[in-house]
Amino acid sequence: MVSSLKELLNDAEFTSTDDLEEKFVTSGVSWQKYEALLAKLEDNSHYRVTYLDGILEIVSPSIRHENLKKRLAILIERYLYSRRICFSPMGSSTIRKQLKQAGVEPDECYAIGEKKDIPDLAIEVIITSGSIEKLEIYRRLGVSEVWVWQINRLKLYHLREETPSIFIDTYGYEQIQSSELLPGLNITLLEQCIQISDDIQAIDQFELGI
Repeated sequence: MVSSLKELLNDAEFTSTDDLEEKFVTSGVSWQKYEALLAKLEDNSHYRVTYLDGILEIVSPSIRHENLKKRLAILIERYLYSRRICFSPMGSSTIRKQLKQAGVEPDECYAIGEKKDIPDLAIEVIITSGSIEKLEIYRRLGVSEVWVWQINRLKLYHLREETPSIFIDTYGYEQIQSSELLPGLNITLLEQCIQISDDIQAIDQFELGI
């Protein structure tokens, strides 16, 4: 059992950046220790825990990170409500499969249409680069679409299970210009509105465009 986060990360790499986002990375972690850590952190939503083949990454998001991911979620949900698209918000729920040796806590994720255990859409906001390949984790978990916000841009990826060898560099995902799950969503408008720091102004401008 993991008695404390400090013990688990005793030999881990620690990185701290100017935006106060902290990151812990360690390797050789068993699935049992990963699940024990998740249980310890169950009531602490401050951390994001990612696991892939024994490599564990724990991120303590900055305020800037949380502001961006919340604004992105608000705008996406406004779009879904306005278009009367049924969806289930799954937030930062832990998604994991032991047989795939993969687990992740997206910044936001959604099931489109009916409720599901695995989301259709996962969103990642990147302030500092991670050490674990998130697209590989999402591929193993079977998430159809992944949106990555980084350096004021959204990169959209759609899983191509039928032709994974064509998209080796992106772990079976094809980078796309518009969402296949939400084809009517104006991604350029969304990018512009995410960068408006006043949430009310961002919502107003976004709703004028949709």
